[in-house]
Amino acid sequence: MIRKTLKKTSKSERIKAFIKKYKIPPEYLSTNRKMVSRAVLLGLFIAFIPMPMQMLAVIAFMPIFRFNTPIALLMCWISNPFTMPPIYYIEYLTGSYMLGSSIEPVEMSLEWFSQNFDNIFVPLYAGAFFYSITISLSAFWLLNYVWKNSVHRDKKLHRKDRV
Repeated sequence: MIRKTLKKTSKSERIKAFIKKYKIPPEYLSTNRKMVSRAVLLGLFIAFIPMPMQMLAVIAFMPIFRFNTPIALLMCWISNPFTMPPIYYIEYLTGSYMLGSSIEPVEMSLEWFSQNFDNIFVPLYAGAFFYSITISLSAFWLLNYVWKNSVHRDKKLHRKDRV
């Protein structure tokens, strides 16, 4: 379903005019399986890393990797101001568990974070890299699997219709 929707939007004359007007390389808006799955991989990887300006990090990867940029930017929005506190807290707990360090009681105030930043930095980023790698690779694999099954299912239906 998503594949067909992306296929329809990629053929839109408005999008083609937008690409031509602003001289955007077409691979940054390509909607094939490889470009979309790379975008999901990169966007989710960056989304789970606690850092400011995650969207700029995605844009910084544009010249290095080829991926669908709007989808990668959308994946970064998973960690928005409403979801950041629980995501980062779970990452901190996981990192503390993985490193075997003690868990500091957390208060949601800037004063507490400025005083305890040295204590939570390493466990937070250890958990962040664990979740970034795990979730982004899982989503990449799942998207490829679902996309390929969708193509095979459509081919089977098309063959039945021809007979």
